[in-house]
Amino acid sequence: MSNGNAAASGQFKIGGDLTVNRLGYGAMRITGEGIWGEPADRQEALRTLKRLPELGVNFIDTADSYGPYVSENLIHEALYPYKGMVIATKGGLTRHGPDIWPPLGRPEYLRQCVLMSLRRLGVERIDLWQLHRIDPKVPRDEQFDAIKQMQQEGLIRHAGLSEVNTEEIQAAQKFFPVATVQNMYNLVMRQSEDVLEYCTRANIGFIPWFPLASGSLAQPGSLLDEIAKKQNTTPGGVALAWLLKRSPVTLPIPGTSQVKHLEDNVNAVNVSLSDEEFAALDQLGRKESQKQMAGQSA
Repeated sequence: MSNGNAAASGQFKIGGDLTVNRLGYGAMRITGEGIWGEPADRQEALRTLKRLPELGVNFIDTADSYGPYVSENLIHEALYPYKGMVIATKGGLTRHGPDIWPPLGRPEYLRQCVLMSLRRLGVERIDLWQLHRIDPKVPRDEQFDAIKQMQQEGLIRHAGLSEVNTEEIQAAQKFFPVATVQNMYNLVMRQSEDVLEYCTRANIGFIPWFPLASGSLAQPGSLLDEIAKKQNTTPGGVALAWLLKRSPVTLPIPGTSQVKHLEDNVNAVNVSLSDEEFAALDQLGRKESQKQMAGQSA
């Protein structure tokens, strides 16, 4: 049994008024292989979702493209009417098969994404709706304006962006207040360091996806491994604790379709990193990130 509770991760107010516990849950993995179709074990996926409120997890991040539609449908089945929970979703991608995700940012399609997510989730307004990707084939101002209009209509409460740079955030802010930014970020993938710094200064929620990755830093005998053993947790638990300590605006969303793994993730709230351990991990992570980027450009 887990003795962790996500409330111990601290709280953050999305958009200044929507309070969530900072350790959330990413609902991508409750689908089939290639994020396509139903999960291999549907009942275990439902049990995992139902366990979330018991563990104090009240922030769930999903997307209409997960399945597609499967993740939103399972969340509705397991958790509706979401008492005390914030269900964030995303739109703007199309699905043509496993692991295929072409963006489509035409305003009428974005509107369709929102209307269908409202129907699947069974709500009248989406608390946080995020543009899954800016479509490079559609003028971004048209995409931002569509989001602004849907917010003005009351279809969405807060709006966010995913996989963007600082300049794109600033461009979107001319149309609507950017409440969250969701970029790939973890101990060893640090390409969005400047975006996180910007979000910290602007008090924009930063949702790091793929939060558990630690690469070669988790090898036996490594600092990460040593801290994990000392704290009676997993390397992933240490990686989550590092993210929570990295900035007060980080909202990590580790995902899983298994109750045991979910409980392990939530136990990360019990991990206490000293400033020295945090700094040492930070330095190692940056070195690993530089090594990876140098390898990609070689």
